[in-house]
Amino acid sequence: MAFSDLGLRVRDVRDRIDAARARGGHGQTVRLIAVTKTHSAAAVDAAAHCGVPDVGENRVQEVLDKMQVVTADVRWHFIGHLQRNKARAAPHFALIHSLDNTRLADVLQAAAAQQNRVQDVLVQVNVAGEEQKSGVEPSEVEALAAHIAGLSAVRVAGVMCMAPFTDDEAALRHAFSGARNALDLVRAAGHDEAHELSMGMSNDYEVAVEEGATLVRLGTVLFGARN
Repeated sequence: MAFSDLGLRVRDVRDRIDAARARGGHGQTVRLIAVTKTHSAAAVDAAAHCGVPDVGENRVQEVLDKMQVVTADVRWHFIGHLQRNKARAAPHFALIHSLDNTRLADVLQAAAAQQNRVQDVLVQVNVAGEEQKSGVEPSEVEALAAHIAGLSAVRVAGVMCMAPFTDDEAALRHAFSGARNALDLVRAAGHDEAHELSMGMSNDYEVAVEEGATLVRLGTVLFGARN
């Protein structure tokens, strides 16, 4: 795929984000994450060239392969379900968006401590209760956050959610407001510096920003349909 119009798409998205942020009134800073999964390493370089240095991937081996050939200086985000047996790759990522259980937290603790670093994570919350999606149940957020608070090498930066794939704006807002509530619980559990809300994809990012998103994960609207 050619990326000749990517700069125009990025500018349009940023304009829409700014307008949504003004409508929402939360006053947050919003970072754009270019979701490059299933696209070539050239998509990562193109995104960085267009002023988007944050890129999201959801398969460990795919991103490790891309890291070998990408020339741009980017921040890698892991946005998919991270299996515990792949957690040794976690230190390659600036932020893991999908921590949703204590066993994974403990494995990430071990991987980060071994390298004498701190791993930044988001607690993924399944606000809508969809069986096919990962994420901790809202009622279990406090317990998970409390467990992580006892880990020296894992730092909670905020919350991530995936809204239902729907055109029902009320359902979207319910999911996103639920993520805001989960962030409050995370902070109350001792993670005072947690402020990120990773929510919003190509089909719903404007509503997500209105509801307080600080990180939006966009692929199709930037790069077209997946390969």
